[in-house]
Amino acid sequence: MRQTLDRLYTGALMLAAAAFAAIAALVLVQILGRLIDRGARLIGAAPLGITVPSLAEIGGMLFLSAVFLGLAGTFCRGGHVRVGLLTGALPPRIARPLEALVLILAAGLCLFATWSSVLQTWDSWVYDSVSFGMVRVPLWLPQGVMTLGLILLLVALLDGLVTLLRGGTPGYAAQEQGEA
Repeated sequence: MRQTLDRLYTGALMLAAAAFAAIAALVLVQILGRLIDRGARLIGAAPLGITVPSLAEIGGMLFLSAVFLGLAGTFCRGGHVRVGLLTGALPPRIARPLEALVLILAAGLCLFATWSSVLQTWDSWVYDSVSFGMVRVPLWLPQGVMTLGLILLLVALLDGLVTLLRGGTPGYAAQEQGEA
């Protein structure tokens, strides 16, 4: 089970990296298109008009995808900002239950966000909502990716909680302590 979850988190991180790479590629195409058009104008030729329609919207959707898909993997690797001063100063018999309580609260908030995101995605699907740009992207696509990222974060929080309750060290804590 541990390997499956780790592969899931790593796969989501790889998809997040691919989304950032896609943003870079689209922006590069747009910039090169402008440079080619300027060069064509300088030599008196007609510009080719290479553009990426709805670049800002598509880039925003890819950015949203990258951020939400990266949440779980970043959490498990200790990349999220956590305040460990209190738990680090407390004795383990007090720190562990406090950390469990924080994970329970975080999972509850994440569950609420996930549920809200599911409802929003479902509404976009039912009402066939699309973006306003030149390229009409169905809004359930980026919202679905956002929901998937939230589901993965919820799984990661519950994974950390179960590991902690079983007496182990969650991945984020192991990374912070340099054990992993």
